Amino acid sequence: MNAPAIVQVDALKSGYGEAMVLKGLDLRLARGEVMAILGKNGMGKSTLLKTLMGYIRPADGEVALFGERTTGMPPNRIARRDVAYIPQEKALFQDLTVEENLKLALLRDRDFKALFARIDDLFPFLKDRLRQKAGTLSGGEQKMLLVARALIRQPKLILIDEITEGMQPSVIERLVGILIRERDTAGTTMLLVEQHVRFAFAVANRYAVLELGEIPASGETAEPSAQATVSRFLSL
Repeated sequence: MNAPAIVQVDALKSGYGEAMVLKGLDLRLARGEVMAILGKNGMGKSTLLKTLMGYIRPADGEVALFGERTTGMPPNRIARRDVAYIPQEKALFQDLTVEENLKLALLRDRDFKALFARIDDLFPFLKDRLRQKAGTLSGGEQKMLLVARALIRQPKLILIDEITEGMQPSVIERLVGILIRERDTAGTTMLLVEQHVRFAFAVANRYAVLELGEIPASGETAEPSAQATVSRFLSL
């Protein structure tokens, strides 16, 4: 028997009020897969993640995570199912320290030391910044802190929204290595919303183009024509 999909989306319609942004979307993501959702601004990429995470209640269709129906479930209950979400908007508490921001992802503060040791080598700069307020970090360091906060709780599924926006190329390359390691060593499943095609293809093994709430093209990132296909939609 096939294992249940980590993410299963069927005929999903979602949006804001009467404006439907997602128009009958179907999506399946297996355990350990990384899928990049690519497309221009305003095509529904962030709406998809917010709907999966429970911040937007779908108008129709079904969402299941780890084989369990989660349609309409509130975000706090979804998060407890080993799901981490890195939003596009700034989601750090600027006046809290780095350590306090990291602890917000944990159920118990006493777990912090052991769990931080797991990610210390991925984000070595954090060790010396634990008492520093998050708002005083550089933009790239704040993005890395967001990723560290997601990874520290050892999620089985990570939803990542436009993490490379505003990042310097050197930081992006570093992030590629971190996410590849998480994918390959921990088997973490990821849904990666991006416009940075090179970054997305470096991390993901599958892609889907989202255009006006629908998926007109999808496939394996290793396909010779994959980047050309994506570029065609992004340039239209």
